[in-house]
Amino acid sequence: MWGICSRTVAGMVKPCRLMRPRHLVKPVSATRVAGRYLSHQKGLPGLPVPPLQQTCERYITALEPIVEAEELQRTRRLLEDFQKAGGLGEKLQRGLERRAGRAENWLSDWWVQVAYLDYRLPVVVHSSPGLVLPRMSFSDKRGQIRFAAKLIAGVLDFKTMIDNEALPVEYLGGKPLCMNQYYEVLSSCRIPGLKRDSVVNHAKSSRPPKHITVVHNHQFFVLDVYNDDGSPLTADQLSVQLEKICSASSGTSSEPVGILTTQHRDTWGKAYAGLVKDKTNRESVSAIQRSIFTLCLDGATPPVSDDSYRSCAAVQMLHGGGSRWNSGNRWFDKTLQFIIGEDGTCGANYEHAPAEGPPIVALIDHVVEFTRKLELGQPPTGSLPTPRKLHFNITADIKKDIEEAKNSMNTLADDLDMRVIVFGHFGKNVPKAHKMSPDAFIQVALQLAYYRTYQRCCATYESASLRMFRLGRTDTIRSASSASASFVRAFDDSSKQNTEKVDLMDKAVKAHRAYTNMAISGQAIDRHLLGLKMQAMEEKLSVPDLFKDAAYAKALHYKLSTSQVPSKTDCVMCFGPVVPNGYGVCYNPMEDHINFAVSAFNTCKETNAAHMAEAVEKALLDIRTLLEQTPRAKL
Repeated sequence: MWGICSRTVAGMVKPCRLMRPRHLVKPVSATRVAGRYLSHQKGLPGLPVPPLQQTCERYITALEPIVEAEELQRTRRLLEDFQKAGGLGEKLQRGLERRAGRAENWLSDWWVQVAYLDYRLPVVVHSSPGLVLPRMSFSDKRGQIRFAAKLIAGVLDFKTMIDNEALPVEYLGGKPLCMNQYYEVLSSCRIPGLKRDSVVNHAKSSRPPKHITVVHNHQFFVLDVYNDDGSPLTADQLSVQLEKICSASSGTSSEPVGILTTQHRDTWGKAYAGLVKDKTNRESVSAIQRSIFTLCLDGATPPVSDDSYRSCAAVQMLHGGGSRWNSGNRWFDKTLQFIIGEDGTCGANYEHAPAEGPPIVALIDHVVEFTRKLELGQPPTGSLPTPRKLHFNITADIKKDIEEAKNSMNTLADDLDMRVIVFGHFGKNVPKAHKMSPDAFIQVALQLAYYRTYQRCCATYESASLRMFRLGRTDTIRSASSASASFVRAFDDSSKQNTEKVDLMDKAVKAHRAYTNMAISGQAIDRHLLGLKMQAMEEKLSVPDLFKDAAYAKALHYKLSTSQVPSKTDCVMCFGPVVPNGYGVCYNPMEDHINFAVSAFNTCKETNAAHMAEAVEKALLDIRTLLEQTPRAKL
């Protein structure tokens, strides 16, 4: 991946289960309180720098279930040298502590740079997650337009809370969380570069945008969503405007310029430089980048069976299905894209650099609830300005870039193996009945599923929120622990008693909870190790041998990249694997069922998303059977 460590960021942050953040409820009055956001942010603590010795000890513990004994011994020797009094480790630690003393967050700028902006694989599949909503009740163009109008109105309703700094502060374990990510997702966009990208947020400009971008039939339109007096257009007015867009773009063909955003970032950076040399193109691209968000109105896709519908919907949200379908009906650099298909398939795709999943899900929860309550009335009287079509001058070079992007996107679309399943046997109710954390319960089941499939444990990434700290992003929960390894090795061992297996299960769940609490408190190992490596680069020192160690590479080769993204809406997020021979697993546990999205790459003969999904389902059922059949001592 990014030269610093293996791809670790496809999984989104999940709120910890200590206390679920309050769902956002619109205040009765959205009166602006000057400085409310800033005063809240200033009151948050800064991200701590963990003690060096603590991180080194915890790093060895994390390696135990995933590396061989001789590798572990070599790493111990490297750590001893790294920690020597007056040595390199202490020097880098002091540098980090100085950085923490003068920065709002010692990690956040480095993290965005290294995990996202320096990352050169396509954002599609490799970085940007998709979100699949329940299938809506419409199945024609009229229903699509009416729902889209209500959705836009719902987003603008949420935007009012952002603009007025009226978002209720979220809490975790009684502690307030950083709300910054909510202020980064609208009116922002990633900009491709030749070696490094950038992100721009136009909401903070002197003239914040008043329009969204609508893309239909591969053609882009500017839709102004505010009246001259600053009031948002009504859903009825928006419906009329969307009809104009669909009418203007139906029956006409256009080069799918949007498919350029699916390319390798260096390739796209070069093509982008050529694209925006032309004044018309530059103005069109600028209008897309400045827009509040992008709305993608997709055409109908081939009918599929009910069993495969959710998986096909996930593909549409994640990459659009290739050039034959909707991959050109996108602008994947845009932070937030809502996607609405003519057949009722709906969801979103978001570019990951500005935010993790929970702020996106909170926004979408609000929007879905808003659309359910809003009824469209009669067509409004009075005329509105016609939405403006964005034009592109396509040279021979740009045409060639588009054709190359089509081919690359089709190859990637063919390679992605995606399975979305609804595990309907139980949900959070069963773990809670056994006094276990639902997330830890699911993570241990994932460990069992993987072990049964491959007869070994692997480095496992689960994202943990650092939002207790100012500008906090994520750290890693290492779900593969010595405790989970002992449990999965014993589970199918007929010589082990069920009582022993249950005892091992309890220990595995408690180990996961302990690591989660450690991570959200800023005391996990991965971001600290990254910081030490970045500090060495900052000080122009040679990279310590610790980071050239084979065990370090293995620790960061996440064959299981996972995330819990809970939602009020019965939806699921999805993302691609972060290594070629790995799986991406995202899940949303509801009270009586669990939505899973499991991905793999077809070009890897070791992995199979459908088989892994089946293994997860079996692991969950077998664990429930074990717990129900085994008397347990009081915990």
